[in-house]
Amino acid sequence: MVAKTFGSAVSGVDANLITIEVNVGQGTSFFMVGLPDSAVKESQQRVESALKYFGFRMPRQKVVINLAPADIRKEGSAYDLPIAMGILQASEQVEFPELDRYVIMGELSLDGNLRPIKGVLPIAIEARKRGFKGFILPLENAKEASIVNNLDIIGVETLQQAADFLMGDLEIEPMVTDTREIFYHSLDENEFDFADVQGQENIKRAMEIAAAGGHNVIMIGPPGAGKTMLAKRLPSILPPLSLQEALETTKIHSVAGKLGKNGSLLAQRPFRSPHHTISDVALVGGGGNPQPGEISLAHNGVLFLDELPEFKRTVLEVMRQPLEERKVTISRAKISVDYPANFMLIASMNPCPCGYYNHPEKECVCGPGIVQRYLNKVSGPLLDRIDLHVEVTPVKFDEMTSTRKAESSKSIRERVIQGREKQKQRFQNNPEVYCNAMMPSHMVKEICQINEAGKALLKTAMERLGLSARAYDRILKVARTIADIADSDTIKVEHLAEAIQYRSLDREGWAG
Repeated sequence: MVAKTFGSAVSGVDANLITIEVNVGQGTSFFMVGLPDSAVKESQQRVESALKYFGFRMPRQKVVINLAPADIRKEGSAYDLPIAMGILQASEQVEFPELDRYVIMGELSLDGNLRPIKGVLPIAIEARKRGFKGFILPLENAKEASIVNNLDIIGVETLQQAADFLMGDLEIEPMVTDTREIFYHSLDENEFDFADVQGQENIKRAMEIAAAGGHNVIMIGPPGAGKTMLAKRLPSILPPLSLQEALETTKIHSVAGKLGKNGSLLAQRPFRSPHHTISDVALVGGGGNPQPGEISLAHNGVLFLDELPEFKRTVLEVMRQPLEERKVTISRAKISVDYPANFMLIASMNPCPCGYYNHPEKECVCGPGIVQRYLNKVSGPLLDRIDLHVEVTPVKFDEMTSTRKAESSKSIRERVIQGREKQKQRFQNNPEVYCNAMMPSHMVKEICQINEAGKALLKTAMERLGLSARAYDRILKVARTIADIADSDTIKVEHLAEAIQYRSLDREGWAG
């Protein structure tokens, strides 16, 4: 007899439907076909042990399991449960009248308990799209899958529960989550707040401009000046995630298995801070079975690279293309996977190896040429993609001990949202562009027009400060964002003057 169950294989951030066909006939062998990897093939031992634990039997006949379509590689241990259900039906030990109406996934332990799996959210979305009645999966993953409505999410703890439910002997209430309520309730829950930061008003201003225009930032300053502290607070002033953005972000974290036990919809913008020893594959994604890297986990959020020159050169260079294209394509001989990677890059670095070059009080002990060599570790093409260069100076004692309350993230965020609204209207006919930082060159000429006084100021600044040609477009984009925050339709001279300040590393001889 042939039984059919349905599972799913995740590719990138999407899922493909997999039909698991089980045939029990004459003979004594066990075959699994359809491009399974080692983890899928090993399911035979787990399934046999789990079936015996609950008093079922593994057929002592010829068992053929086909995972179709046969040209898609099946990976991982999540096929254990659908294979077990298919064997029970095909060997006529039980009758499952609605087996073909459910997508079933789950890893079995030897005693028949179910372990959580990765990529549940894309699978649930695909199941609903294909018109299935429900999705049977481990209970620990049920909350994550219940983000998808119009699909019965049946969380089970053991193989026996799954079998009883499919036979109709056990009623399990589908898990229901009011996604919108959870999402809107936790939108404003931020762990960090700019109100905790004393002083550093110029850096806070730069962060506000970066958040309003989606600009990348690099902070240069001595150790202990507060670079990391400020970077961690940036997500608290970014505009709240839309429901669509939250779903995109949650899908990536689901595929990577980063949502954790009882994970649900992510309502906060992600903040990823990889260590400088990270490999290029871990940063951009990849591996034999391509997985999302840190830049994709930071999608719709912030990627913070602390001590930028300490990262390997190859790691930084592979990030250049995703910064431009807002996605990363991982290609292998038989598969090509796209992961979204629309993130804000925040980097920090010391001005020199000892950290005290240009320090107002402490002496730099680095020899001649060492400072320039240290700065050269960060390549020009990467700096070219960073709009704001901010010099961070240590906080004075008086500012540290001041009792004056600093401005909260909430009030800064209101100005950021106002600036983003202007951009939303400006780019409403360009779905690929939704903030100033994403403007291509031809659009900069059209949108960032300046008057004669502005042109004169920009010409003088570029000559006096020795700014490079690549700084020109960046200054205009940043000036446009500053004008948006000020609710100005035109770029004024003061907006340009402020934007020019944020090009420290472009000045010739900055490291003199």
